[in-house]
Amino acid sequence: MSEQLRLPSFRLDGQRALVAGGGRGLGAACADALAQAGAQVFVAARSTAEVAEVVRQIQGEGGQASALPLDVTDADAVARAIGEIGPLDILVNSAGTNRPSLITEAVDTDVRDVVELNLTAALFLAREAARSMITHQRAGSIITISSQMGHVGGPKRAVYCATKHAVEGMTKALAWELGSHGIRVNTLCPTFIRTAMTEPMLRDPAFAQFVRDRIALGRIGTVRDVMGAVVFLASEAAAMITGSALMVDGGWTAA
Repeated sequence: MSEQLRLPSFRLDGQRALVAGGGRGLGAACADALAQAGAQVFVAARSTAEVAEVVRQIQGEGGQASALPLDVTDADAVARAIGEIGPLDILVNSAGTNRPSLITEAVDTDVRDVVELNLTAALFLAREAARSMITHQRAGSIITISSQMGHVGGPKRAVYCATKHAVEGMTKALAWELGSHGIRVNTLCPTFIRTAMTEPMLRDPAFAQFVRDRIALGRIGTVRDVMGAVVFLASEAAAMITGSALMVDGGWTAA
């Protein structure tokens, strides 16, 4: 078989990955997925106990993982942490939050907290990951967990949508800035996924029906739905993909 026709590998053996926001939900699932694909994973989040549990589970499955307690909103801490772990091939930023509210009722502290975690921290992480990859001459992959709400609007989500639309713009700009270094920059955009963050909303039958009615596949997502997607974007199978958004939204944005 010619090399041109050989299927690119989805494996990540020998690669080093940082998963921010990896203590629970989508981040924990991404960390597990990358480890299953062979990467050495550094799991970062503010909660030491949650990070330790994710690492324990990955190691129990035979994967390579280390705990990295980290406040991603602290620029100095992010720089120190990425500097200390050494060469980085993959960044997955899953740190994020949402505090749904009508804009007329939005509280200042909520606005600042959502912007700080969803957008400012994403910039800090991307900056330091890029510096690491360039310094160590690693052709890497930077992946931000964005949202379908980075492409559409939604009720009570003005602040959240503002941050996710901004992340999409950041990603396009970074794809051009970092492409000459072989660094790919993309977003992964899920629909509503059952996690600790979304479960309180989805307990409302009317809201759950609202969500299902807008998903062409007719079901709410699970964390497993993002696992293959994040491995794909991190792997050589996505070698020509940068500045893009991979929609994992069940068809929400296709309407």
